[in-house]
Amino acid sequence: MKQILKQIVLAGVVVVAGMPIGKDETPNEDGGTAVTDSVEFETPEVPENPPDDWLTYHLLHPGPGGAEPGDPNCAFYWKGRYHLHYIYNHKDGCAFAHVSSEDMLHWKWHPTTLTPKTTGHGMFSGTGFITREGKPAIIYHGAGSDRNQIAFALDDKLEQWTKPVALDIKEASGEASTVRQCDPDCWLNGDTYYAISGGGPPHLMKSPDLKEWLHLGLLIHDDMPASLGVKKDEDVSCANMFKIGKKWMLLCISHGLGCRYYLGDFKDEQYLPQFHAMMNWHEWEFFAPESLLTPDGRRVMWAWCVLKDVPLQAGIQSLPRELSLPEDGVLRIKPLRELETLRYDEKSEANITVKSDGVYKLKEIAGDAIEFKATFSPTKAKQFGVRVYGDKDGNGGFPITVEPENKTLALGAMKVPFELKADENLELRIFLDKNMIEVFANDRQAAVAPHKYAPENLGVSLFSKDEDVVVREAKGWKMKSIYGDK
Repeated sequence: MKQILKQIVLAGVVVVAGMPIGKDETPNEDGGTAVTDSVEFETPEVPENPPDDWLTYHLLHPGPGGAEPGDPNCAFYWKGRYHLHYIYNHKDGCAFAHVSSEDMLHWKWHPTTLTPKTTGHGMFSGTGFITREGKPAIIYHGAGSDRNQIAFALDDKLEQWTKPVALDIKEASGEASTVRQCDPDCWLNGDTYYAISGGGPPHLMKSPDLKEWLHLGLLIHDDMPASLGVKKDEDVSCANMFKIGKKWMLLCISHGLGCRYYLGDFKDEQYLPQFHAMMNWHEWEFFAPESLLTPDGRRVMWAWCVLKDVPLQAGIQSLPRELSLPEDGVLRIKPLRELETLRYDEKSEANITVKSDGVYKLKEIAGDAIEFKATFSPTKAKQFGVRVYGDKDGNGGFPITVEPENKTLALGAMKVPFELKADENLELRIFLDKNMIEVFANDRQAAVAPHKYAPENLGVSLFSKDEDVVVREAKGWKMKSIYGDK
């Protein structure tokens, strides 16, 4: 007799594949099961009185448990809300914390329902995708299962999921595949699902229905140009493949190199990268990326930020970044436009001349929870830029330096590739949030740096070396907290 499965939702109970997860399950009259002792789920919660060094407008893990790793995972826009998961150290092992938001700024924590106790394995990195039928699904690595797993949402809050199903992968011969299963990604291209199994080298597979999978072989095409400066079999983990502009972008990490991306196309059912670039340059200050597509067509990404030697170093998500690829083929990286809604108390100065080898301290722009924007006119100065967290006289602080001849943007000692065009203005947007500094340069480069600052030193200054520099406009805003009345 065909069993009729009934979805039952009780307080604190997750329904999985038509079957509630609980301790003592007994058959009910519909042939399903009923729970006699429900599972209790913890919900991370911001403390009423967070410490003074608590970040102001970055998403972080408030506890219980730590969040290292704190990889962002399985992001969606669904039924009017953005949903994001991230890994944290749950009492039962690595689990997926779940937050949702209407604006990608102010987040609500949901009950942690994706845990080793409910899925049967730890929750390691993966991504979210929408099925051909228009339903949210997640693919991830089941830690301890040696398999990649897929689960499907059962409710619009994305709190209830089907029992995860391990990928059943076959070779062309029909034999079961022994391909290594690791950090996966899945996307729908036409009527076919494709999935990456990460690691080094990464592999690719496809499926017509998410049930039967065919191993296609290596993900990266043999025709990948050697000029990209990265090996064909380089580790691809925390992978996220999507169409952007006229190209396909593979956003990922290498555990040895860090966060990075490829731009390319598909050829012979393999990915053929044509461009490669890094997105972090100092350990794991920007790591394990994840992205989603907004209803208005924006590609928005986050990354896990590890801030060593400063407070709250685990479980911090970067500011959301908007990615786009215009006709010139150069990736644009912008801060999420909704961040502007956090601005208040605007201060500005215009037409500032910074003398050669001099420093100009801004009169009213200062703070440790601010956005700062400066527009520099073209100059022949060898070095120029901004110092933040300086003292009351404009001395010391953390330098953000442009070196046109070296084609670099430096955040302290960290060197980031960045080239100014001839006679091009420079616009720096700098976000200070306590010990986190995020910098965006002409929408073509972005970087994150940790900095352990002294709370009494909040000054912002401009500087130049070997030539005068004209700053057409400098603006600063204090930033509202995303954590209630903090």
